[in-house]
Amino acid sequence: MIILGIDPGSRFLGFAALEVSSQQPLIMKPLEYGVLKFNADENLSQRLLEIGQGIADLMKSYKPDHMSLEKIFLGKNADSAFKLGHARGVVIYEALRAGVEVHEYATRVVKKGITGNGGAEKEHVRLVVQNLLKLPPVKSLDASDALAMACYHATQLRFRRITA
Repeated sequence: MIILGIDPGSRFLGFAALEVSSQQPLIMKPLEYGVLKFNADENLSQRLLEIGQGIADLMKSYKPDHMSLEKIFLGKNADSAFKLGHARGVVIYEALRAGVEVHEYATRVVKKGITGNGGAEKEHVRLVVQNLLKLPPVKSLDASDALAMACYHATQLRFRRITA
């Protein structure tokens, strides 16, 4: 099974394609991870088009079964929250268009599931994910957040299977 983890954004979008075994123990193998970057000088409409194209390309390349992405949260900047909401909408649309199941998780829930602390710093999440997946240093926090999203969803699927 392939899980695509997404850390959405209108300027930087973290992604991670993770192959997950269906057998025990849970084996997670990163296929690719990184960041899609969009020009902040372009208007939002153009960036949303590019986000859609980028997600569509990821869907074609990895053919994920599931997509896990960060739920929206309200920060102090309403404009940023609206832009994030638009970006998330495009991501969800492209995933559903590709026939991929979409799963959303609050950041604090993922941090708690990955590190044991819902208030963990992004750098701590990065270190835990690197150790969990036996990766060299992950340079981008957006990419490590996407890896965390994918890993967390894999554990949730495993838990659902065990309790079903």
